[in-house]
Amino acid sequence: MFSAMLLVISILALSQFALYYWRSVVSGIAAQPVSGRVLEAAHIAGGSVTAKDFNTFAGLHDLTPDLQPNARSLTTVRFYVRVVEALESLFGSVMPTVTAWSQRERAICARYAAVQIDRRLQANLELVAAIRSC
Repeated sequence: MFSAMLLVISILALSQFALYYWRSVVSGIAAQPVSGRVLEAAHIAGGSVTAKDFNTFAGLHDLTPDLQPNARSLTTVRFYVRVVEALESLFGSVMPTVTAWSQRERAICARYAAVQIDRRLQANLELVAAIRSC
């Protein structure tokens, strides 16, 4: 019984660590600057990415061609956004801090998607330049 309980606690601690690590990676990538061409393509005025822009950037990410074999997808980020939206719909009316947290998290995810689009476009341009130089 003790060994089973220890195993469960270890798995939960490892899962928590993995979630925090993943969240820090997403935040680190989202902190990078977004180019004007991506903001212009998404019709974002003023250059500030908000929580409402995630679906726009996710749609643009789906439209950009993936020419690199190790390109990142938005599957886990989309799942995370859906979980955050569900938490906001359940607890947002009762606790306004959950709504504010949800807005911040979704804005980070929107910036992450914008940076990924920018990276994908840059990689595609570099690949085309390499092909032209041959």
